[in-house]
Amino acid sequence: MEQCCNQKKTMRSDEQKKKLINRLSRLEGQIRGIRGMIENDAYCTDILVQSAAAGAAINAFNRELLNSHIRGCVANDIRKGNDEVIDDLMDTLYKLMK
Repeated sequence: MEQCCNQKKTMRSDEQKKKLINRLSRLEGQIRGIRGMIENDAYCTDILVQSAAAGAAINAFNRELLNSHIRGCVANDIRKGNDEVIDDLMDTLYKLMK
């Protein structure tokens, strides 16, 4: 199924949804684990290592979603002559790079 973006909504295949939701579920587990570490007075360095891993997981999620967005939504809009999507993409990239 081709990804379709219109009116600020993206239709994703069941496979795409499952992949993104699985990443988020793992991230939720990592965050719960960090919370447990704090509640159990874990050593700061151990918590920081787990926090860095959670940051890497959210970055991986963002890369997956951005890849899908560029190959689907952006490419389709450019093919249709909607070059405004490039400005939207640049705005998104600037926000991600803060």
